[in-house]
Amino acid sequence: MQSAAAESMTALRGTIVTCRDDPFLTDPAKAFMTEADGIVVCRNGMIERVGPAAEVMRSLPTGTDVTHYQGCLIAPGFIDTHVHYVQTGMIASYGEQLLEWLTRYTFPEEANFADPAYAGRVAALFLAELLRNGTTTVSAYCTMHPGSVDALFAAAKARGMCVAAGKMMMDNNAPDNLRDTAQRGYDESKALIGRWHGKGRAVYVISPRSAITSTPAQLEAAGTLWREHPDALVQTHLSENRKEIAWACELYPQAADYLSIYEHYGLIGPGSNYGHAIHLSPREWNAFAETGSGISHCPTSNLFLGSGLFDIATARDGEKPIAVGFGCDVGAGSSFSMLATMKASYEICQLRGYSLHPAKAFWLATQGSAEVMRLADRIGNLVPGYDADIVVLDLEATPLLAERTRRAGDLWEALFALMILGDDRAVVATYVGGEERHSRKPA
Repeated sequence: MQSAAAESMTALRGTIVTCRDDPFLTDPAKAFMTEADGIVVCRNGMIERVGPAAEVMRSLPTGTDVTHYQGCLIAPGFIDTHVHYVQTGMIASYGEQLLEWLTRYTFPEEANFADPAYAGRVAALFLAELLRNGTTTVSAYCTMHPGSVDALFAAAKARGMCVAAGKMMMDNNAPDNLRDTAQRGYDESKALIGRWHGKGRAVYVISPRSAITSTPAQLEAAGTLWREHPDALVQTHLSENRKEIAWACELYPQAADYLSIYEHYGLIGPGSNYGHAIHLSPREWNAFAETGSGISHCPTSNLFLGSGLFDIATARDGEKPIAVGFGCDVGAGSSFSMLATMKASYEICQLRGYSLHPAKAFWLATQGSAEVMRLADRIGNLVPGYDADIVVLDLEATPLLAERTRRAGDLWEALFALMILGDDRAVVATYVGGEERHSRKPA
């Protein structure tokens, strides 16, 4: 048993905003719980109590230090379900659509991760950027080099972060220096699972890049890995670009459509996480709903590469809602910020004739993303017993945001302004396991 002297306790005071119901299934304005003056008590990395300050203060041990974020929101840390940490250094690379962009920018950068020192430096930068933007959990692609996975998990462990990651499995249609083989991909992934999965807060994600860059033998190996380790996750890419879809179906002519390629190899179901899924057939939409497979919606990336407009209405408003989370998808994504991701998603929805309520956007960045990663019982909410991953947000971070906030008629109008006008300056502090890991110091 941990002694009292070794206990870690944090108490944060401010306006609490956290999920109560799925806003896609109920009145969005009533889907979140708010406490105008509340306290979140964290002990030994977990949330112990959430409630009105007047009540909680009476029960706190004498001498407890309460950090008061007056005028700020205390919310669940953001969760990013799709990002390539190894593309951090090539963000904002000009020009091209998906397939050309991969050849011109992505593959040369990923080759650099053969150097463990380079991987370690980028992993540290990557996690620092996430924390600066209020993101506390991420599902990340590494490269085919096992050292790139070790570097990210080691950096996450040092910061106490819950990170899901995996070695890129890629044995086809890629440069020779970035290819493995079906057997090597299996062996190295299995060794990494043994080394990291379930150790501390690390979660392993079996990661074939796509049906284009994996042979049938490698997809079979990935499916075998998942059957052997069903508590691991799976991530890959699907229907991001029309040329990509045509190429995948050409490589797998027996398949009914792109998703059926992965279905054939046992790579769908709860815990599978498909990036993009923009151009889906009715059969594919139905397969997602029936199998409980998840989708990462990556709006800034989809706009940056001109890939298309994701259909949130079909995904979330049907008879069987599909698990959907947000991904920043750096390096094609143009920002690590979940606020920027929400803004881009809102704009995409507008183009599709759908109004994305801010409650829905914030849910997708927290509980929705946690559901895609099968972690909704641990993160994505401010609930006693959950991991104490928390973001503190300033509604007056810039003069313009402050002016807009003062004019807001209610909290949701203020949150909408935050997701449209906010950026990393709005993140006052980020807590991981109850420990402050980022703080925006006054100028």
